[in-house]
Amino acid sequence: MDCTNKQMENQFYDIGMIGLGVMGRNLALNIADHGFSVLGYDKDTKKIDALRASSGTRDMRGAQSLKEFVSFLRTPRAIMMLVPAGPPVDQVIQELLPFMERGDVIIDGGNSHFSDMEPRTKTLKERGILFLGVGISGGEHGARHGPSIMPGGPREAYERVRPIFEAVAANVKGEPCVTYVGPGSSGHYTKMVHNGIEYGVMGLISETYDLMRRGLGATDDQLHEVYAQWLRGEANSYLLEITFNIFSQADTMTNKRLIDVILDEAAQTGTGMWTSQEAMKMQVPLPSIDVAVAMRNMSMLQTERDKANLILERPIRLFQGDQKVFIEQLGDALYIGMIIVYSQAMALLSVASVKRGYHLDLEALARIWRGGCIIRSDLLEDIRTAYLADPNLPNLLVDKKLSKRVMTLEGSLRKVVSSAGELGIPAPGLMVSLAYLDAYRSAWSPANLIQAQRDYFGSHTYERSDAAGIFHTQWQSD
Repeated sequence: MDCTNKQMENQFYDIGMIGLGVMGRNLALNIADHGFSVLGYDKDTKKIDALRASSGTRDMRGAQSLKEFVSFLRTPRAIMMLVPAGPPVDQVIQELLPFMERGDVIIDGGNSHFSDMEPRTKTLKERGILFLGVGISGGEHGARHGPSIMPGGPREAYERVRPIFEAVAANVKGEPCVTYVGPGSSGHYTKMVHNGIEYGVMGLISETYDLMRRGLGATDDQLHEVYAQWLRGEANSYLLEITFNIFSQADTMTNKRLIDVILDEAAQTGTGMWTSQEAMKMQVPLPSIDVAVAMRNMSMLQTERDKANLILERPIRLFQGDQKVFIEQLGDALYIGMIIVYSQAMALLSVASVKRGYHLDLEALARIWRGGCIIRSDLLEDIRTAYLADPNLPNLLVDKKLSKRVMTLEGSLRKVVSSAGELGIPAPGLMVSLAYLDAYRSAWSPANLIQAQRDYFGSHTYERSDAAGIFHTQWQSD
């Protein structure tokens, strides 16, 4: 028996961590730093060695096998998995089952699709084992120093690990960035929508970059300064902060800035698409997030874009007006766009709360997103206040404070969208955000024509504005 096993045989560990990659190892270190003992396991022995090497004097060890791993956990056991979503999660669960006992808790902390929760919960419940689906946001830094944590599943399972989660989560104004989200798949669901917000805001920021780079001819230093300026305003957020930092980063291989040698392609890994797909099922419009997903897909069509650039040639025009005024308008447009992205996403959560039986506390979600996570921003304080005032708010755009800000600044969004069209620079996120705003507040829509068209070609019937019932018209004579 090696030294590690001799140390292990005299104690039982508070929590087990399966998957010791970047997220798993850093979260394990975070947990150990807060006074909890951690036992790790990974099929890759090099990752176990890396955990041991970084453990120092912390109460954490690596196990050689799953059987050993499970046997040295305090009962009832709490085991967290941070493994790739999909089949790897099911594989780990199946490998764990022979060693588990009734009352144990298994926690999936990866980016699993929320629909995978139900079959896994059912399988484990039959064995008397609790299953918790936990969304974790914050990346490597968040895992190590304090993420935002979104646990969903049996309340009993959450209470078992609540002291650990509250200790390791980010903390804002004395409040840990973790809360019990709700039953079933609510934890992974809220993380999915969180990632949709991430897609939307990143897309908007990239559009401001394009409008300044190609529209104004701005240098990296000038872009760095503009984002610094915006960080001091209402749009202050983590994603804006890292954008500010990116433009000052030098490339170690050339004399250029790193941003200028990064390929202009950005694949989408699924979570943004999942949000769009779910919103369509729920019949909740999310055009700002939809277009962010679409533009990532567009970016991957490099060969086609190169050909189209030659065939559909139209030189990008330089902006001819007052650049200082335009930059101020662009900052305002970004802020309104952010409000609209959050509005769409929170509207989806509001509907899902009812239709999926999650009973979500949207104020609590806004609270735990204020720190640690990728979408943290000053705007979340206003969002939290909005839901404190009206927990049943259907859309943030009808909140008194936020609606006033939108109405005050909407002129800037219109100016920017108009300029983007004139310059030939694509800004679909900003454009569709304006369209969403105008459509949402429009008391009349042209959908009556769509009803008429459907009835004309397919006898799908229609409803009238002046009488109740279902109607059909013979539009053409035989």
